[in-house]
Amino acid sequence: MMGRLKHLRPLLLVLLAAVAPAQGEAERPDQRPNLVLLVTDDHPFDALGCAGHPVLQTPHMDALAARGTRFTHAFVTTPICAASRATFLTGRYERSHGYTFGQPPLSDELVAASYPRLLRDAGYRVGFVGKLGVQISAEGRVTLFDSFSPGTAPYFTKNASAPERHLTERNVDRAIDFLRASDDGPFCLSLSFQAPHAEDDNPAQYVWPASCDALYADAEIPPPATSDAAFFEALPEFLRTGLNRERWHWRFDSPEKRERMVRGYYRMLSGVDMGIGRLVAVLDELGLRDNTVIVLMGDNGYFLGERGYAGKWTMHDRSTRVPLIVVDPRRTASETPHTSDAFVLNVDVAPTLLALAGVMAPKEMQGRSLLPLLADPATPWRSEVFTEHLWNHPRIPRTEGLRTSDWKYIRYLDHPEFEELYDLRADPLEEHNLAGAKDQVDRLSSFRERCTRAATDAR
Repeated sequence: MMGRLKHLRPLLLVLLAAVAPAQGEAERPDQRPNLVLLVTDDHPFDALGCAGHPVLQTPHMDALAARGTRFTHAFVTTPICAASRATFLTGRYERSHGYTFGQPPLSDELVAASYPRLLRDAGYRVGFVGKLGVQISAEGRVTLFDSFSPGTAPYFTKNASAPERHLTERNVDRAIDFLRASDDGPFCLSLSFQAPHAEDDNPAQYVWPASCDALYADAEIPPPATSDAAFFEALPEFLRTGLNRERWHWRFDSPEKRERMVRGYYRMLSGVDMGIGRLVAVLDELGLRDNTVIVLMGDNGYFLGERGYAGKWTMHDRSTRVPLIVVDPRRTASETPHTSDAFVLNVDVAPTLLALAGVMAPKEMQGRSLLPLLADPATPWRSEVFTEHLWNHPRIPRTEGLRTSDWKYIRYLDHPEFEELYDLRADPLEEHNLAGAKDQVDRLSSFRERCTRAATDAR
């Protein structure tokens, strides 16, 4: 008898979700869509053709944006892959899930409350391909996925029995295999790219597929903003000598090197774009397009020489602000807002996927389903964004920040003597630090208090 009840558990969960829809926007079980989550690596918010990039060509990502909603102010709560990808899984801030580099595996309790596990319990066939980026116990991973195909750097492997293929292409191949093996039930596929992350131990750094060899060969590479020597020298020593600066020397310490490296970065991102095009074409071929919701988001932003940096980790927009596109083909064009300026976060992705599936999000998830914004971009939303980086690394400062539409505040937990305050209306590139300005004393004090409250709420 108990075995029979256990067998019926997924069906019971789906029926319960139908009675108690998630956040007022979930679908009925008989209308549940397929779900595809695409996560890119080291991908800042403006590195899209449809975002107005002057060089980069991303026609397939642009096509997703044309069919769906592009969020112009999407942020990650922690700008580093390990913590950010744990946030994708759990719907929690870093200080809540506690995971980053150097930490024990994500707890089995958090694994049990993650979006793959909850969707699988609700009857979804759940697959993962690519860079998981989070340590999970072997027992926990078995409960998460019906199909798990990890794939991380190196980008090329030598195989005597098969031609050499780029990692991006191999991961897309595996994702397509998952789609072709699908039955009539709903599925959730997470395709998590390693690209365009640099291959840090490779002198070339940026390694792209052969299909991208000719791209951008004659393109004029724009110089980075906020990169002049005077700006960099005015930073405190702990920011001038950190890992962001060391990697700048690897990649961008001469104009010629930077142009070569940035072309490589663009080619890697174009390789991701081509892979997305292949995946979408197979959805069309299999007749799955009209009932498959696609979510595309970056795991963190990226410095391509801005501020004299190469990397991420800081609370500046170049590091925390990322692309986010949601395509729900069940909505007509007139029902789909093509852009939204709402402050949305990677912590919102798990609740959104669950809401689409008719599964109640656990109360411990700290994000919000984006479905109300997809229906009406004027929906009242959060007015500020709290971000953090808590990895205790000797060359990456632990940091907290609070951003509103007009202002940005940043503080360094191990260097309380230095703070940053920016008027984003007049200074969107965050070049002029007003933390020491006499006319900003009250504002600075207010942001300190608000940031402390936000940090407490994120626990």
